[in-house]
Amino acid sequence: MTNLLPKDGVVHYFASAIPDPDAYFAALLRTIDWKNDEVSMFGKRIITKRKTAWYGDKPFDYTYSKIMRTALPWTTELLQLKAIVEKISSETYNSCLLNLYHDGSEGMGWHSDDEKEIVRHSAIASVSLGATRKFALKHKASKESVSLELQNGSLLVMKGETQESWLHAVPKSSKITEARINLTFRKMA
Repeated sequence: MTNLLPKDGVVHYFASAIPDPDAYFAALLRTIDWKNDEVSMFGKRIITKRKTAWYGDKPFDYTYSKIMRTALPWTTELLQLKAIVEKISSETYNSCLLNLYHDGSEGMGWHSDDEKEIVRHSAIASVSLGATRKFALKHKASKESVSLELQNGSLLVMKGETQESWLHAVPKSSKITEARINLTFRKMA
């Protein structure tokens, strides 16, 4: 397996990891308790168009962008996807943050998933369903960058020092007219 990063972390990509991704996309759209995300920017609370959901083994509290969420119990489809991801990545996960991007006008700015609640150096597995979107990584010190297209049904696994050394983003794109669901399986402390 080829590491996509030149240094300070490990990222592996599996193009066709999820069987029947369109069926999972439709099921998650229907069964997940989607909520608009609220973020704090420049001292103001902003409600995003992007929707999110937070699930886990137990009601983990997770704070990001100064907003706290409490994990809901797993759904059948999430447990199925978790099993697939754990088998491919040879890792275990106890929670999942989901993002629903309605189209390319919604993205995610540069950030690291390095909140204190996440087990340090644990793997984060990102499943993409729906529209193909660009995923970019940028080294915090050297500014080196790596990018790839995350396809429908793909799995990207980030581990080791990746969150400490790299930022990642999903850039906006006016060319994308279809929705994408992203699931990031993680290990909370």
